[in-house]
Amino acid sequence: MAFTAVAAFQLAWGVLALVRGNRLVAVLGLLIGTGALAGWALAKVSGIPFVAGLDQAEPIQTADGLAAGLALTSVLALGSALWPEHDARLRLKAPLPLMAVGVSVLTVFGMVTAGSHAHAAGDGHGSHGTVAADHHGDETGAGDHVEDASAATVPYDPTKPIDLSGVEGVTPEQQAAAENIIAVTLHGLPQWADPAHAEANGFHSIGDGFTGTEHFVNEAHMDDDVILDPDVPESLVYDTSGGGRRLVAAMYMLKRGTPLEQAPDLGGNLMQWHTHDNLCYNADGKVRGITDASGACPAGLVKPVETPMIHVWLEPHPCGPFAALEGIAGGRIPDGEEVLCDHAHGD
Repeated sequence: MAFTAVAAFQLAWGVLALVRGNRLVAVLGLLIGTGALAGWALAKVSGIPFVAGLDQAEPIQTADGLAAGLALTSVLALGSALWPEHDARLRLKAPLPLMAVGVSVLTVFGMVTAGSHAHAAGDGHGSHGTVAADHHGDETGAGDHVEDASAATVPYDPTKPIDLSGVEGVTPEQQAAAENIIAVTLHGLPQWADPAHAEANGFHSIGDGFTGTEHFVNEAHMDDDVILDPDVPESLVYDTSGGGRRLVAAMYMLKRGTPLEQAPDLGGNLMQWHTHDNLCYNADGKVRGITDASGACPAGLVKPVETPMIHVWLEPHPCGPFAALEGIAGGRIPDGEEVLCDHAHGD
């Protein structure tokens, strides 16, 4: 839509310039060209948050670089024409037919290269809450998103466009679902960056901050039917190794008591649900021990109801964006699976 609007303005100005070639029309053309160039530069440097499809910075590609070059040429030409004391002897007097042929050749070249032009958006950064229609995780909308599975894998970097391609056995729909979950989390989870805000909204620490990683859980969110939603996450993960609390991940959980085997298979080999069955809690919901060899907790401590969970990291992780802590730390994964560590997208 943004490109259509800019093109419409430019075409309308071109018609006006042919019909009425005065100084006011030249100034209007200069403003349109300068605005288009400024928008293009902003899209390449930082992205334009309020324009869908341009909300992430992306590298210069042949087609848009050529278009920007032509726009710059028109701005310079208009600026020269409007210069109050220009020397007529310095004007460029290229034959109009030659200029027309040159622009036509460049236009055709740009149209051909535009076929391979791709935008970073569309991965869900601006579509918060779209992971699961009806908030139940059973509809991902992934059928509209197709990735090139043959593309080389790249490490997960939340500051760049999300690309989880290249993992064997992952379908385009699974890849799209996994990428969308990450995008929605990156967009919505930072609202819980302040632990005090999280506590004021029903979260409490399980008391494991001394390990360098602290989990906050929300009992109400653990009992609802909403999953994979950063507005109502079941658990928040903070890094405490630096002395404070830095939000680093969501730990999404299914409804308490859901069998691990019933966890939804959304991302295929990119995602792995797991449970923790070796932690023992006191009556205040604080971790105060681990199970013994027989799987029992010490007197006065209890094991929580086993509940499938999955992490989504806000920062690079050696085992990828869905990595579990400490190799699942004595927890359990579905029977027949191996512990997933996605080195292809790890840091």
